[in-house]
Amino acid sequence: MNKVILYNPKSAVAKHRIPNSILNIAAAIEGKYEWVIVDGNIETDPLKKLFSYLDTGEYSYLGFTVMPGPQLRESVPLSKAIRAKYPHTTMIWGGYFPSTQPEAVLNSGYVDFIINGPGDNAFPRLIDALENHEPYEFIKNLIYKANGKTHKTIKEDLLDQDSLPPLPYDKLGTFYPMKKYLGKTYLGNHTMAYHSSIGCPFTCSFCAVVPIYEARWKAKSAQRVYADVKYIKDKWGADAIEFHDNNFFVSEKRTVEFSKMMVGENMSWWGMARIDTMDKFKDESLALIREAGCKIIFFGAESGNDEILAQLDKGGTQTGEQIIRFAERLKKFDIIPEYSFVLGTPASTPEKVQAQIDFDIDFIKKVKAVNPRTEIVLYTYSPVPTEGSELFKQVLESGFEYPKTLDDWVSPAWENFDMRKNPLTPWLTPEMIDRIRDFETVLNGVYPTVTDIRLNDLKRRTIKLISAVRYKANLYKYPYEIKLLQRYWKYRQPEISGF
Repeated sequence: MNKVILYNPKSAVAKHRIPNSILNIAAAIEGKYEWVIVDGNIETDPLKKLFSYLDTGEYSYLGFTVMPGPQLRESVPLSKAIRAKYPHTTMIWGGYFPSTQPEAVLNSGYVDFIINGPGDNAFPRLIDALENHEPYEFIKNLIYKANGKTHKTIKEDLLDQDSLPPLPYDKLGTFYPMKKYLGKTYLGNHTMAYHSSIGCPFTCSFCAVVPIYEARWKAKSAQRVYADVKYIKDKWGADAIEFHDNNFFVSEKRTVEFSKMMVGENMSWWGMARIDTMDKFKDESLALIREAGCKIIFFGAESGNDEILAQLDKGGTQTGEQIIRFAERLKKFDIIPEYSFVLGTPASTPEKVQAQIDFDIDFIKKVKAVNPRTEIVLYTYSPVPTEGSELFKQVLESGFEYPKTLDDWVSPAWENFDMRKNPLTPWLTPEMIDRIRDFETVLNGVYPTVTDIRLNDLKRRTIKLISAVRYKANLYKYPYEIKLLQRYWKYRQPEISGF
C-alpha cells in the first residue's frame, strides 16, 4: 500500500505546539496505512524533509492542515514545488482555510481534495477509495473538482469524541522529541496543547468556526480529557495546558467533573469560553475551576455596544452591561478574564463606523477600570463567509471581495487580513485603522500583557509610566515612543504569537 505524509505547516516562530489536527488524522489511519509526520514548526528546511520521503517512491498521499495566515503562506509554495517535482502525488488539504475558500484552493491546480470539517472518517475513506480505484463521491465532508465544477458532499454528523482512537503521542515522539512541544509560557515551564472538543453551539457571523461546524459541538468526557493530560504529564513532564477548543466551557457539568480530577495535579491551564455561558456558572464552580489550576480564560466580548452584538449575531444573552459585570465578578476568584474585541464592523456611513470604534475604545477603558487585570485583545473585523447571515450580506453589498487565487491570498496585504490586523474592507479608512492600532499601542503600554514572560518588572514600570499620560488624556495618535520600546523589547501580543 502507498504511504501517507501528514504535514503541519509552520505557524509559530519559536513556540511549538503538539500538532493535534494532524495527529487526529494519524490516529484515524493508524494500523491501515503507514504514515509519517513532518512538522514545519520544527524543521529548518521542511521542503527538503518532504522531498526526502517522496524521493523513496513509497508515499503517494500528502495531507496538509491549513489555517489562514502563516500556515497558508508556507503551504502554497511547498505545494507548488511538490506538484512540479512529483505530479502524481495526491494533495489533500484540511483546516479552516480550504473549507471556507474552496474555489481558490481547488483552482490552484495543485490541491486535489479538501477535507471539509473533521477528517476522522473522511480522510481514511478517501485513501481507501483512491487505493482501490473506487468512487469517492459519496464520502461525507469532501470538496473536490470534477468536470470543471466544484462538488461539495454532505456534512457528516459529529462523532462521539470518546469513541475515537487515542492520539499517537508515542509515535509522534519518534519523529520529534516530545519535550520540544512542551514549551515555556505564562502558564508553566512545560505547556502542552490539547483539544477536548470540536465545534461550538453558537452562530456568531464573524467566526470561521460557524461555516464548518454549523452550530454543532461534541466533547470528550472529563474522564477521557483527564486521562490524556495525566499521561502527558506523567510521561513527559507537562505542567500546564492550553485548551485550544473553540469553546471549552460549554458544559458546567463537564467542566466541574474535570476540575475535581485536576485538583492536586499542580497544573495551570487556559481555555476559551462565552461570557453569558460562564456567567451562569455557580460561584462554587468558578472557585473549583481556579483551585484546579485555571489561571486565565479567553472570552469573546467583541463589543460593549448591544447593537453591534446583535449585528455580529452573537446570540445568547450577552450584553455590554454583563461584560463589565462579569469582569468584576471574576476578580474574587483570581481568574484573569482575557477579553477580545472586534472593532470596525460595517455601518451605513463613515461617521457611524467611527462612532462605533470610539464607543468600544471608551468601553474597554471602563472594563479596565473595574478589573485592571483583564487582558484585552483587539481585532479589526475581517469578513468571514457565513452564508445567510445579515452581516455577510452587508459585507458583500459594500463591494468587498475575497482574492480569487492562492497567490493573491499569500500577498502581504491579505496575510495581514488573515491575522485580522489589516482588514482591506471598503468601510474602514486608513485613519480609522490607525486609531485602532494607536489605541492598542497605548493600551498595551499602560497594561502590558501578563502573558509576556520576558518583560521584567523594571520594563513594565517604565513603559506604563511613559504611556499613562496618553491613556488618561485620550491622546493615542502617533505613540512612537511606546512603539519604539515595544519593538526594542520584542513585546509579545497574544493574538499574534500566543502566550
